[in-house]
Amino acid sequence: MLKSPKRISPKSCKTPEEALTQIAIIYEAQVEFLQKSFQDFAKNDVGGRRFRAFYPYARISTKYARREDTRLSFGFAPHPGTYSTTITRPDIFKHYFKEQFRQIIRNHDIPIEIGVSETPIPLHFALGEEFHLESDLSEDQLKDLPDVFDVPDLHIMDDEIANGTHVPAEGEDEPLSLFTAPRADLSLQRLRHYCGTLPQDFQNFVIFTNYQFYIDEFIETGLRKAGKEGYKEFVQPSAGRTPQMPAYHLTRADGKGITMVNIGVGPSNAKTITDHIAVLRPHAWLMLGHCAGLRNSQSLGDYVLAHGYLREDNILDTDLPPSIPIPALAEIQVALEKAVGEICGVDGYDVKKVMRTGTVATTDDRNWELRSSIRQNLRLSQSRAIAMDMESGTIAANGFRFRVPYGTLLCVSDKPLHGQLKLPGMADSFYRERVDQHLQVGLRTMEMLRELEPEKLHSRKLRSFSEVAFQ
Repeated sequence: MLKSPKRISPKSCKTPEEALTQIAIIYEAQVEFLQKSFQDFAKNDVGGRRFRAFYPYARISTKYARREDTRLSFGFAPHPGTYSTTITRPDIFKHYFKEQFRQIIRNHDIPIEIGVSETPIPLHFALGEEFHLESDLSEDQLKDLPDVFDVPDLHIMDDEIANGTHVPAEGEDEPLSLFTAPRADLSLQRLRHYCGTLPQDFQNFVIFTNYQFYIDEFIETGLRKAGKEGYKEFVQPSAGRTPQMPAYHLTRADGKGITMVNIGVGPSNAKTITDHIAVLRPHAWLMLGHCAGLRNSQSLGDYVLAHGYLREDNILDTDLPPSIPIPALAEIQVALEKAVGEICGVDGYDVKKVMRTGTVATTDDRNWELRSSIRQNLRLSQSRAIAMDMESGTIAANGFRFRVPYGTLLCVSDKPLHGQLKLPGMADSFYRERVDQHLQVGLRTMEMLRELEPEKLHSRKLRSFSEVAFQ
């Protein structure tokens, strides 16, 4: 016998606040039902009953494709039709959904329909990030769990919408957002696992690094700024087991603070973390790290501002073929260049003394220097690459794929093609001299980007032919 919460009729909402209130009512009722049913299951024999609850949905129908301002990249339907999406965690996405609903109503002058979808909420997602389901159940109960509750279904958690390969079935609504509720819930769980902090701690401006030196400096800065300059608090992973990719958050009440994540080394980690942070719909992410300088004219400590990427990381080839160009985004590039000038005390033509712009080559081979130098140098020279690293191309490509504004500012730490290898003594001296300045450039960049309104920051370059309405 299937048991579900009492059905709630769809409601037509004319304001973002009304829509958010209705979403919260539906979501809380569904989750509370699953939590109580699970408690009964854990303590008693539920007698062959099955329990099922459902995500809320948001739906719009429009007869016109229009937007109040043609400069906008989101907040409008690309053509007439009906669009919908399932919704989860209104506590985390409250600010995000309020802005999306505001733009839709502003551009189309239509209501937002909020109701109960046909997509079940997996039990694991209803119990929250802190709950360890296995600890409360016996071995037999764990075996019976899929017969009593819905469990995560990977068949409905792919990235076809984001990849631009989704084709709605006949009579099916077109997607309103890039991520369905189950896909978002999976990533929220993974963020807690990989980063050691709660998903609600993540801020709208994210910096990635692959060196603990940068994190150490960010911790000092975060503790100093907490409670000042509009920041609330500084959140770190709890003491104990170090997570795989620890995240640190200098938070603001509006969510527009700064998060920094140590992603470790390699394109696989870079893809993993950006796959999951993308569901939070950040306003920008940057890569701050070290690179091999490929030009003899470069010096250790010089900055590299990526204007293009030679993608040989191979990790995203199926989702985003390497033949697809990843464009530089003017808003990010301008902010990075201004920040370098400001922090380094140079301007105009003199910026070229400390920073070079050009193509960054990203590889999946940490020992790329050991390949045939003749073949390798020809390839790199043909590409006009000025630096080599292992993460930047992946992070930029996933930003392009998920419509998250992205940028890269690297620092030359060795020049292996010109006889300057990264050796312990040299590296330690270099890190001490450059890390703080590099981090301050990144933080200043994020502050500049925060001053822009979201609709000015999010670029139309990232939107496809037939795009979802939400950011």
